[in-house]
Amino acid sequence: MKTVSRGQNRQRLGYRRIVQLLVYLVIIPTGLLLILGLVLMFLGEGSVNLLLGILTVTFVSVAVTGLILVLVFVRREANLSELQADFVSKVSHELRTPLTAIRLFAETIERSREDEKTVDQCLDLMREECERLTRRIERLLDWGRMEAGRRLYDLRDQNAPDVIAQAIDAFSPLRTSNVDFASEIDPHLPLLRADRDALVDALVNLLSNAFKYGGTPPVVRLRAYAPATGGVAISVTDNGPGIARPEHRRIFQKFYRIDDRLSREREGSGLGLAIVKHVVRAHRGRIVLESEPGKGSTFTLVLPSPPTPRKRNARAERTEAEASGS
Repeated sequence: MKTVSRGQNRQRLGYRRIVQLLVYLVIIPTGLLLILGLVLMFLGEGSVNLLLGILTVTFVSVAVTGLILVLVFVRREANLSELQADFVSKVSHELRTPLTAIRLFAETIERSREDEKTVDQCLDLMREECERLTRRIERLLDWGRMEAGRRLYDLRDQNAPDVIAQAIDAFSPLRTSNVDFASEIDPHLPLLRADRDALVDALVNLLSNAFKYGGTPPVVRLRAYAPATGGVAISVTDNGPGIARPEHRRIFQKFYRIDDRLSREREGSGLGLAIVKHVVRAHRGRIVLESEPGKGSTFTLVLPSPPTPRKRNARAERTEAEASGS
């Protein structure tokens, strides 16, 4: 972590020097040109001086606009670089933790070969850590396919309660016994046109976040209902510290994590909500966040139902009937 911090400080220093260089090489000469242009426009004599003054002021305006855009892009690259550095640090930690556990269990098995009970326990724990490592790697690979546009979705008509039940089953091993979890699912929900695996993964991400960032003890609620606008709405609510309004859009960005000590201590790569947003968009839906500091958070997926078959034109039906009758 110290190495990463030093690298981030070095990057910040580099971008600061770039900004200083832009100031010295662009702003100072631009200011002098602006003064010269104003002098030519208002104090100079003749149409030539007026024209030169106008051209100089125009050039200065263009230069200032370009400088502002450069500074914006430089700042954006600096932020992205910091987020990527933090992402690499988090992913390295997430991959190293199960690998270290697997190595320790293997060493324990090697020392306790004659103790069958210990060996069986270590094998069970190794299997759990392998599954955990597999989930981490699959998430990274899945996000890579999404970013490259190679993620294909198999959209089919799905029974919404069945999809939600599968997500709850997948979430069960990830939560501990101290979590207060309850679900309320309308049994008469309409069908969904969805990729079952992708939608289940999105719901598991929301449930995992609600458990991970919830209060003590965490309280997680899942509700599925049919909104008045049609389709299916699936909401996940937690009793966590809540999210400030300025962060509502930013938390769906890749690598982004709220700059909060408690959030930073939680294990995570900063890709979960970005994946959820990508999946929802692929289903032509939307995600709605309702949250305030101190009042928990509610993430709602609003997904459309399959389009109903269009009614055929009455004239076309008569034509077909006449053709079949003849």
